[in-house]
Amino acid sequence: MSGASSSFHLLDERIQRFIWAEGWESLRDAQEQSIPLLIHADRDVIVAAATAAGKTEAAFLPALTHLLRSEEPRLIVYISPLKALINDQFGRLDKLCEQLDIPVWPWHGDIGATSKTKFLKQRHGVLLITPESLEALLCNRGTSIAAVFQMTAFFVVDELHAFIGSERGKQLQSLMHRIENVLRRKVPRVGLSATLGDMGLAADFLRPGHGTGVSMVVSASRGNELKILVKGYEEPLVVRQGGEEEAPEPATPGLIAAHMYKALRSSNNLVFPNSRREVERYTNLLNGLCERNKVPQEFWPHHGSLSKEIRAETEAALKQKEVPATAICTNTLELGIDIGAVKSVVQIGPPPSVASLRQRLGRSGRRKGEPAILRGYCIEDAIDVHSGFGTRLRLGLVQTVAMISLLLEGWFEPPVTQGAHLSTLVQQMLSAIAQNGGATIGQLYALLCATGTPFEGTTKEDFMSLVRHLGTKELLVQDSSGLLLHGPLGEKFVNHYTFYAAFASDEEFRLVAGTRTLGTLPVSQMLSIGQRILFAGKTWIVEMVDEAQKVIVVKRASGGAPPLFSGGSGRVHTKVRQRMRELLDSTDQVVFIDEVAQRFLEEARFNFQSLNLASERLLDQGHELFVVTWLGDAANEALACFMNQRGFSAAPSGPGIEVVKGGHCIDNILDALLDAALVEQPSASELLEGARNLEREKWDWALPPELLKKAYASLNLDIEAAKKWVTLNFQVPEGSTG
Repeated sequence: MSGASSSFHLLDERIQRFIWAEGWESLRDAQEQSIPLLIHADRDVIVAAATAAGKTEAAFLPALTHLLRSEEPRLIVYISPLKALINDQFGRLDKLCEQLDIPVWPWHGDIGATSKTKFLKQRHGVLLITPESLEALLCNRGTSIAAVFQMTAFFVVDELHAFIGSERGKQLQSLMHRIENVLRRKVPRVGLSATLGDMGLAADFLRPGHGTGVSMVVSASRGNELKILVKGYEEPLVVRQGGEEEAPEPATPGLIAAHMYKALRSSNNLVFPNSRREVERYTNLLNGLCERNKVPQEFWPHHGSLSKEIRAETEAALKQKEVPATAICTNTLELGIDIGAVKSVVQIGPPPSVASLRQRLGRSGRRKGEPAILRGYCIEDAIDVHSGFGTRLRLGLVQTVAMISLLLEGWFEPPVTQGAHLSTLVQQMLSAIAQNGGATIGQLYALLCATGTPFEGTTKEDFMSLVRHLGTKELLVQDSSGLLLHGPLGEKFVNHYTFYAAFASDEEFRLVAGTRTLGTLPVSQMLSIGQRILFAGKTWIVEMVDEAQKVIVVKRASGGAPPLFSGGSGRVHTKVRQRMRELLDSTDQVVFIDEVAQRFLEEARFNFQSLNLASERLLDQGHELFVVTWLGDAANEALACFMNQRGFSAAPSGPGIEVVKGGHCIDNILDALLDAALVEQPSASELLEGARNLEREKWDWALPPELLKKAYASLNLDIEAAKKWVTLNFQVPEGSTG
C-alpha cells in the first residue's frame, strides 16, 4: 500500500501496522486527502464524503498520529449528535487505540460516574461526547474547564450537516467558542459530513467569521447504481357513517403493508413514514402479517417517543447479521448510527426534504457491487366533484417525483443559516453565568454576541431588552455590583438535567373539537385564528391556539374547497415547488413510477392544463381565492403575513396561499397583493401581528414578544422572495417600489 499511497507513510508506524493487520487494500480518497492536512494540528478542515466512505478514519488516523508524536499528552474531543453514534465510534476506535496505548472515553448520559472521574484525572486520549454532555461539563465544572481541556489538540464534529442551521448547531458553536475563550487559543476544528451543496456555508458554520480559512476535502462518491420504484395507491371514496367527526380507517396502508411484507422480508431495510403515528400503524400492520403467516417478527419500530430500551432493541436487531430485520422509523435513523448495510430504503409519502431523502438513501447500497434501492409509496385520494385543488393536482405524488428528480441531479436544500437563534442565546447566557459564577452584561455580550462570536448580529439594544425581560421572568437577577446571577426560576432550570439540551422535544399539537380530541399533528408553520386546516379528511377552522398546552381548538367548517394545510413533516423549498410546476407543465415520461402513479401524473397534468395554471395565478374557489405561487413555504408564509397585515384572513397552503374573501372582491385582494410589493420592508413585529404558534424552540417562551417575532421571522419567512414574486407576476407601477 505504501508504494501507491502518498499519505500512508505519513502515519505513525503503529497505525500503519494496524492498517496492514486489518487487511486494507488501500486508503480511501477522503483519507488520502485528509492525512497531510490534519497531521500537524494547525488548521480547520472539513472532510465531506458519502456515507461509508471512511470519514471517521480520515480524521482519526492523522489526529492519533499527531497525539503519538506529541511530547506531552494531548486530547481529541470528538462531538457527536447521537449517543448511539458515540457507542459505535467507541467500538471502532477502542480496538485501534488499545494497541496505541491511547485511552478512549465515551461520555454521555448513560455512562457511569467512575469512567467520567477517571477521565477528569487523566484528561488525555480521545473524549467522545454529545453537545449536551459538553454543556453539562461547562455548567458544573466551570472553574476547572481550563484544566480539563488544556491539552485539546482537535475538536472533531461528526455529522456536521446535522448541526448547521439548528438550535443545537448554534449551541455547539457557542460551546467550542467558550472553551477556546477559556484556553485563550484556537483549537483546530474538524467537521465530518455528508457532501454539502454549499461548502462555504459549512466552513462559515465550523469557524464563524473565518470560513475562508477552512481547508476542504471533498471526496467523490463511488457512484453506485441506484434503483428507484415509486408505486401509487388510490384511497377509495368512502360514504362516511356515524358521527360527524368520525374518520374511517384508510384502506391503502393495509395494501402497502402487504406489498412491503412480500418485498422486504428476509432482508434488512429502513422504512420512513412521515410521522410517529404512521410508524406505529405500519409496524402493527407488518407484524400482524408475520403473526398470521406464523413467521418470526422482522419489523421493528424506532422513533423519538419510544424508550431508549425499545430503540436499542431495534438497533440491535438491524446489526445482527444472521436474522433479517426492517426498521419502521422517523428521522431518528437518518444519521450515521452503524446499523450495517441495508438492502433498501422505503419512503411512504413525500420525504421531508431532498437533503433528508439523500441522507436516508445513503444507508443503502454500501456493499461493493450492490445497488442502492429506493422504494416509494404514494397515496392519493380518489377524485370526485368535491375534490380540492391538491387532490386534482396529485400534489403528494408530484412532490415525491420532483424531489427524486432533484436528488438525481445532485441538488439538495441549503441549510437556513440566517436564523437569530435567540432561544439558544438565552440558554447560553444562563450556562455562561453558571460556568463563571456570574457575569456582567458587558462580559456576556462580549462573550456571545460581539464580532466573531456565535450570536454576532444581536444588537446591544436587543440584548439589553432580552436581559431586562429575563429579569421579569425570574431567570436572571442583578446584584448591587452589577453582576448578573440566576434568578429563582433560572436556578431551578439550570440545576435540572433537562437544561443541557438546546432543542425543544418534538411535540405534536392535539386537535380538539368541543370536548373531543381528534388526534395529533405536527405543525411546521404559524397558525392564525380563522385559518382552515385539513384533518381526518375534513375541513376545520382554528378557534384558539394554546401554545403552553400544545392544543389547537377547532370547529367544523361549512362550505369552501378543502384546504391543503394538514400539518406536515417538513418545510418545502422553492426549488422543489418550481420543479413540481415544471413536471405538471411537461409531457415527459417519468421512468421510475408504476402504472397507477403514471395515471396520477396524467390526471394531474390534465387538471393543470384545464385550470390554465401555466399562466393563471388566481384560482377562485368560491369562499376563498387561492393565489398560486409555486414558491417555498418560507416565501408563501411571508406573503400570507402581508395579506393578514392588511386585514385579510390568509394562510400558506401548499404551492400558494389561501385568502378568505369575506365580502371582498378579487380586485381588493389583488390590490392588497400589489401593496405588499410596494411597501418598504415591514418589521417582523408588524408582519406577525396576530400570528399564533410562534414559540417553536425551547426558550422561546422567555423571549420578549418583539424578539420572539424577530427570531421566528429570521428562520421562517422569506420576505424578499415574496415581494419579488408579486413584482414579477403582477403589473406593479414603475418607480413605485418602496
